[in-house]
Amino acid sequence: MNVTVSGFYGFGNTGDEAIALAMSRELQAAGHAPLLLSQTPAQTAQLYGCRSAARMNPLSLLRAVAGCEVLLSGGGGLLQDKTSARNLTYYLGVIRLARTLGKRPVVFNQSIGPLSDSGSVQVARALRGLRVIVRDRRSLETLAGLGIEGMLGGDPALLLRPGEGILRNEKTVVLAPRGDVPDATARLQTLARDLKAQGRRTVALSFYPYEDDAAAHSLGADEVISTREPQVALDTVAAAGAVAGVRLHALILAAAAGTPFVGLSYDPKVSGFCADAGAVSVPVDVDPATLLTLLASQRQPDWDAISAMKARARESFAWALAK
Repeated sequence: MNVTVSGFYGFGNTGDEAIALAMSRELQAAGHAPLLLSQTPAQTAQLYGCRSAARMNPLSLLRAVAGCEVLLSGGGGLLQDKTSARNLTYYLGVIRLARTLGKRPVVFNQSIGPLSDSGSVQVARALRGLRVIVRDRRSLETLAGLGIEGMLGGDPALLLRPGEGILRNEKTVVLAPRGDVPDATARLQTLARDLKAQGRRTVALSFYPYEDDAAAHSLGADEVISTREPQVALDTVAAAGAVAGVRLHALILAAAAGTPFVGLSYDPKVSGFCADAGAVSVPVDVDPATLLTLLASQRQPDWDAISAMKARARESFAWALAK
């Protein structure tokens, strides 16, 4: 089956690239032919061994949607207008294009919201009658408020696996800031200092180099890793004893790798994932001493819940593509 995938791909955001990697692998393993809409289609095609098309080129976009049987919108946090109303307009526009061309659009393992009143009306109208799969229970509640029925899946990046021979160092803590959340960066700076005073090693992991590099370098960590490669990020968290992250996919990859984590929730999707995973999330203005205590306690997430999330993520491909 020809499957076109719409998402935030080709921008060098490691979290979204982790989704792209997982989706391309799972679809190809099941015998399907994915095409990823991307900002850098040649690079995306090379990285993931599948077809790709320019997401903002009208003719390329039209051909990509016209040539598919199913459009997967997602994963990620695409249907929200907190960052920009233009994002919501684009992703809903791709869904509407698929419907107009007689294709079958499926909202796939997304988080829904935050949405303004206007955005809520647009999403409710565009999603009515579609198959909708979300990655967290909070998004199911958001859908219910819009009068839309959804299914609970899981983030595709949960299906990625660390490389062979990764050795875990329990004294290493990965810190994953987000450049546009300075309150959290300030807390991670203090946390890095306090962890080093306890003799622990800190690694600052920049998931979106364009936006996060300055914040990562400001933490005073023992090592800074700036990457656009999902496998590098996954192997980094797999080699650590704990993760404290603002970036959602730092936490998702920690869950994939079996590494305990604490989320600094700048957005409901972070607290939503942590709640579903039985893990701790704290506000971005948390007292750094609280963060230090949480990491020292070595509190584990609910690994059974995470196993269930992984199973739903895998099963959701069959749910999405079933006729």
